[in-house]
Amino acid sequence: MTTKTVLVSGAGVAGITLAYWLGRYGFDVTVVERAGALRRGGQAIDIRGAALDVAERMGVLDDARAAATDITDMSYVDASGKRIAWMDGAFGAFDPLDVEILRGDLLALLCERAGAHAEFVFDDAVTALTETADGVDVTFARSAPRTFDMVIGADGLHSPVRGLVFGEESDVLHDLGVVISTFTVPDRWGLDRTQRTFVEPGRVATVSDTRVAGEARAILMFPAHGRAYDYRDVESQYALLSEVYEGAAWDVPFLLEQARRAPDFYLDACAQVRLDRWSAGRVALVGDAACAGSPLSGQGTSVALVGAYVLAGELAAADGDHRVAFSRYEERLREFARLNNKFALGMAKRVAPATPWQTRLHLWQIRMIPYTPGKNLVFKLIGRQVKKAATAVAVPDYPVPEVSPR
Repeated sequence: MTTKTVLVSGAGVAGITLAYWLGRYGFDVTVVERAGALRRGGQAIDIRGAALDVAERMGVLDDARAAATDITDMSYVDASGKRIAWMDGAFGAFDPLDVEILRGDLLALLCERAGAHAEFVFDDAVTALTETADGVDVTFARSAPRTFDMVIGADGLHSPVRGLVFGEESDVLHDLGVVISTFTVPDRWGLDRTQRTFVEPGRVATVSDTRVAGEARAILMFPAHGRAYDYRDVESQYALLSEVYEGAAWDVPFLLEQARRAPDFYLDACAQVRLDRWSAGRVALVGDAACAGSPLSGQGTSVALVGAYVLAGELAAADGDHRVAFSRYEERLREFARLNNKFALGMAKRVAPATPWQTRLHLWQIRMIPYTPGKNLVFKLIGRQVKKAATAVAVPDYPVPEVSPR
């Protein structure tokens, strides 16, 4: 194979994983990332099923387990901070083999492996793409124009590459009606591998241990109810949180204050990407850019890891022929992505009880879990459904040649 040049837009889980494998297969890979550095922090994410196999093949699984959040207790508290309900372990820990880890920690592990196999360009972005008979001419916000054999959009929910090639975002983005915000805060609660959640009608606030001394992660979630904000304008996002959480009890005022100070503040809609195809000519999409299930699915990381591995493997198997590889990649992954994203649709209706009555019912149900006959059977059935989706694709064995680092 004549060495193929590939531009990967986005240094997230999908982008870095793809860069690693393409580099291992002998492709000349460049990763461009809008942020000035690798993104740290982020919410806790899960590695499950087929994704565990991919993580092991990359040599990051043991390190991911060592960096896992290891949450042992989830407590619900009242306005005074008194514990009123609880569950053992982390939410979504349906299988002891699953790994829950902070997104930033996983990115660091992946980048450590991929750095020797790809060029990383930070603080830049793709602004224009023009496909020719021989490649894709790429214009960047800062760097000089370059031409690549292929371009892969691994640039998330609001993918610039998808917007340039596949049309308007409004045509493919399906809002699930829930807004989520995450950011780092000082740990004033002494969490120590625990998580605390405060629920009021129409709004939820959670803090979790990060395993970093003195640090915690805050997660705020609430129904969108048509509230306007701009995902690119942080001031409008701060204003939205202030509006939604005005008068909230417990430690919510402290969280709102810290949101403005956090270096990793994030707020956006929980939304899904639904596309009829994941490639067009020499351009393809992977991870959230192709098939985001929203944070409510709990499976975005696993789909990204597996998708990037398969896309790279199919390109190698097709000797760099993008037409063959892109088609095989989508054939293998589309049903896997659909099954894993399905879980989010039900979760969207339950994450933030809308009325006082629904809130009381929600907390009562949590309180009753330790005393509910058959509770283990219920969790087992839910876990079986999640595991079925997480393992709904066979991870192929693609031959990996010995390739010298860049």
